[in-house]
Amino acid sequence: MTDESDQEKKNREGSHDASRRRFLKGVGIAGAGAALADSLLVDEAKGAQAGAGQPVSGSLSVALNVNGQRRTVKVEPRTTLLNTLRNNLDPPVTGPKLVCDAGTCGACTVLLNGKPVYSCLVLAIDTQGKEITTVEGLGSPEALNAVQTAFIDKDALMCGFCTPGFITTISSYIQQHPSATAPELRDACKGNFCRCGTYPRIFEAALAAVQATANTD
Repeated sequence: MTDESDQEKKNREGSHDASRRRFLKGVGIAGAGAALADSLLVDEAKGAQAGAGQPVSGSLSVALNVNGQRRTVKVEPRTTLLNTLRNNLDPPVTGPKLVCDAGTCGACTVLLNGKPVYSCLVLAIDTQGKEITTVEGLGSPEALNAVQTAFIDKDALMCGFCTPGFITTISSYIQQHPSATAPELRDACKGNFCRCGTYPRIFEAALAAVQATANTD
């Protein structure tokens, strides 16, 4: 075996050093790229967090038909119909009650083109051009409708927070089903809850309203 010459040794070491420099350079570029990517992700996350806390700016002029009256109000696009009725109109419409604010209790029920809806789940801007009827629009102290009268006669309320929602729902159902039975009325009110547990009197009043409506036809 012959000894490796000095020149061959230098060439081999030079080649090894060049390869190592190329490797280290590649690692450096990759590391810089990763650091830059991490920096961009951090900046993006900070921007998202900053934006999340910012309120939606700007208001729109919305024309609503509430209980037969045209009401114009300025609201943010995200404002619900319930909050618009109670907090933005002047004078306010306070019949629909803010209780769960999650579409589960029915205290905020209003009629939208005659159909019961949870006003806490509907945006005010989406109700333009539609007829909005609250419990105030069903009757007046001087001329109550059949359901309102029956609720008073049968003492079908306790704390009163759920009452407007029940009256609105039952009034709409009786209008569509004037011969409604007790099981049908209970089913119609399955989206309304009374935390005081006054259900027997509520449904007694509902049946009385059905009878009163039949007698006036």
